[in-house]
Amino acid sequence: MRLIQSLRIGLLGLLAVAAPLSAQQQDARADGKAFGESLRGEAQEAAKSQPNAANLPNYDRNAVRNLETLADAPERIESNAAAAATGHQGYRAMRDSVANRARFDPSEIEDVIARSLAINETPLDYTSGMAISGGQGNCVPLPTGSGSAGTYTATCNSGTRIDQSVGQCAVPLVASVTRRQQWHYLCNETSTVYGYPWCSAFDGGSCRITGYRPGPCLQWREDQFYRYCTEPGDPIAEITCDTPDARYTPYAVTTDNSIDTFSDESQCIGFADNGDCTLDNEICTDADPQTRVIDGVSVTRPCWEWQRSYTCTSREAASDCSDIESQGTCRFIGEECLTDEMPCETWERIYECPLPGTDISTQYVCDGDVYCIDGSCETIERTANDEFKDAAVALHAMDEARGQFDPNTLTLFRGTRNTCSSKVFGVLNCCKGKGFPLIPGISLLVALGCSREEVLLHERDAQGLCAYVGTYCSDKFLGVCLTKKKVYCCFESKLSRILQEQGRKQLPKPWDKPKEEQCEGFTLDEFARLDLSRMDFSEVYAEFTEAARLPDELETSILIQQRIEDYYARGGQ
Repeated sequence: MRLIQSLRIGLLGLLAVAAPLSAQQQDARADGKAFGESLRGEAQEAAKSQPNAANLPNYDRNAVRNLETLADAPERIESNAAAAATGHQGYRAMRDSVANRARFDPSEIEDVIARSLAINETPLDYTSGMAISGGQGNCVPLPTGSGSAGTYTATCNSGTRIDQSVGQCAVPLVASVTRRQQWHYLCNETSTVYGYPWCSAFDGGSCRITGYRPGPCLQWREDQFYRYCTEPGDPIAEITCDTPDARYTPYAVTTDNSIDTFSDESQCIGFADNGDCTLDNEICTDADPQTRVIDGVSVTRPCWEWQRSYTCTSREAASDCSDIESQGTCRFIGEECLTDEMPCETWERIYECPLPGTDISTQYVCDGDVYCIDGSCETIERTANDEFKDAAVALHAMDEARGQFDPNTLTLFRGTRNTCSSKVFGVLNCCKGKGFPLIPGISLLVALGCSREEVLLHERDAQGLCAYVGTYCSDKFLGVCLTKKKVYCCFESKLSRILQEQGRKQLPKPWDKPKEEQCEGFTLDEFARLDLSRMDFSEVYAEFTEAARLPDELETSILIQQRIEDYYARGGQ
């Protein structure tokens, strides 16, 4: 009975709660219908009218116009993005970062860590324990390091080579004599002279008028001394024929010698027909005697034989890079066209090669050396000072900056422009630098064709004072470079050269074109922006100090201990 009452009470409670909830739902539904009815007219009107983009919130017609164009031509998206990227600040920052990022060849990395790998393989070979009784420690030589004295820029040529050759040929003068008979007649050109045939009666093809003689006198006059003609008649023509005319009688028959000469150029046909050969000069080589007898006839000519000189050129593919490539230690950097013609006929290939190795003193790693006096022992520590070289370089750089400051231009570490020339695919090369030993005797190089300035550049570059800028063609023929000039900027010290080379990469401030580079120094603002800690001064470290210390002080300690013991052995005398 109680259970039934409890159920009734619960049911009444649910009904009491459900009643207001149902009323709320009905009200919400009614509100929704009313709102829908109010918008029905607007919706019907919008469905009947054309869409108006201006009514869309936050819609900018001009901002999306380009997107509509790309929707019709999606293939233009990539090209437009590439064009816009060049002017984008973020893209330029990323591109500059990639361009200035250091690049290392895997072989170079292996060379750098080779020493560490060797020690890591057998570390106990280079380290050892220390005896309890004390004594001289053991020093083990370290493996040879991979450090280099530096690098130099080596270049070679590849492309088309023009070979020039000189040829000569003789051109003799050939003379021949032809004998022929001629028949001579008299003829009348007018009607006043009788007894002579008309000149027009002779064959005009083989006959020709060669002269005139006076005709018969029409009136004479005499005085006591002379008789002379006062009225001469018309002249009579002399006509010469190559063949006789049977109708008339010649007044003379003669034999004529005809001399014909021509230059025999048969020996020069090979040069004349070759489009790659040009005639340089032609000189007479046989002019004495000038008069010679040919078939019994004397013939006079100013010259009887000439000599012609030709210069011929030939093209062939060539390369002189085999020596550099065969070394196996040079790294290919790139190639540049020496001429402006396209396609390029002559390329210069650029390599970075290590300088020849130098004798490096052996470095050691030592365990503890123990020094004992009267039972009191102390370990001698051997700590290499690796910071001294950096401090020495920095101080030296500051000293040179003070000495090389130009108050007129307010610049530091200004260099001098130097050039040297070399034949492309030729033997003479006046651009030997620090990758080659110094040649003794300036006069020898000068005698070979190098100027004294080029010899001085060779010496300074061999000492590491010059930075390579680039190469340009100074003499070309038919689009092929024959002679090239290398441009260097030389400085007062090796440290100045390193600051210029590596500082220009940091700024960045690349070298100008080889024809225009003037080796300007750093401005004060540019020098202040340089980070010397990021520069590699390994080339000049050896000139200041050695990084490793050898155990020379141990011998001194032992000597002092021995002298003290000798003193006590003598009883303190």
